[in-house]
Amino acid sequence: MNAELFDPTAMIDDLRALVEVESPSHDRAALQRSAEVLAAVIERRTGRPAQLIDGPAGPHVHWRGSDDAKVLILGHHDTVFPLGALAQRPFTVADGHATGPGVFDMAGGIVQAVHAVASLGDNPAVEMLFTCDEEVGSLTSRALLEERARACGAVLVLEPSGDGGALKTGRKGTGTFTVTVTGKAAHAGLEPHRGVNSLIEAAHQVLTIAALADAEAGTTVTPTVVSGGTADNVVPAETTVRVDVRVTCDEERQRIEEAMAGLRAVNPAATVTVTGAIGRPPMPESASAELFPLAQQFDPSIDGVAVGGGSDGNFTAAIGVPTLDGLGAVGGGAHADHEYIVVDTMADRARLVAAIISARCALTAA
Repeated sequence: MNAELFDPTAMIDDLRALVEVESPSHDRAALQRSAEVLAAVIERRTGRPAQLIDGPAGPHVHWRGSDDAKVLILGHHDTVFPLGALAQRPFTVADGHATGPGVFDMAGGIVQAVHAVASLGDNPAVEMLFTCDEEVGSLTSRALLEERARACGAVLVLEPSGDGGALKTGRKGTGTFTVTVTGKAAHAGLEPHRGVNSLIEAAHQVLTIAALADAEAGTTVTPTVVSGGTADNVVPAETTVRVDVRVTCDEERQRIEEAMAGLRAVNPAATVTVTGAIGRPPMPESASAELFPLAQQFDPSIDGVAVGGGSDGNFTAAIGVPTLDGLGAVGGGAHADHEYIVVDTMADRARLVAAIISARCALTAA
């Protein structure tokens, strides 16, 4: 491992390059540009080209250090911010923080991963895969990332760290449901009795849905977005409710999915339909049991934490591949206008990733 390669100036240059090419999910042209810039950064630092793997949502960026890789580094180059966010919040480095759209989630982690791999010399036993649709469910990348995870046998996820730089040793399973209530429109003043108020029915459903949460089991069920009605003098004929769900175990996943599918209208004149599922399975803390000690060997002070948010690490853990998450940037404000990373931590985080890769490869060679 060549410590001289962890050059803070070079890391900031690469960070700027990635942040300044906007990459909102669902914007195929933007994702193409982002993938090309990322591939150029990877080749410049490692000396070897990356492959762009095209898919329905856009290109995924895949790099191989050798044909016998023992570790997969996993991340994504799509972001939640729309085109134009960069003009409002240009990439800036000031007072020890780097800011800009996607800098924390997850351009900083990508840069740290690339510099970690570059420090390992020629033909390291590692692959890197940065997908283009993680922020919108990984629908087109899941099969690919699971395939590469199985082939490599261990996964390091470069999603942002937890508070204070903690690694993420467990994650809840996550999903979104849409509840559609159908009623009947009528004039709200002249003959409201001839209508079926979908909004009132939705209110009953929201209370039932919220009651499915179980704090002791770690299950959260949160109605988040409601849309209904057409005018203030019309009985609303349709109302939709979006519901965010987080679970810690498969038994809770099954309970919630069955309960949501079993919702029935209180008013027999209304109908209730439910779509959605818990698409990301839980990542149990046991998934990180093999890899987290390797991180602690390098830095005994580092903490591990289980979190509510999901990542592609949920998928790799669910298929039985050892997975350690949260190895990316130290900072805060993911998906928010105040998103930032702590610049002085970048080199040390890259060294940590390189150390885990080296330790994992040494174990498999023993």
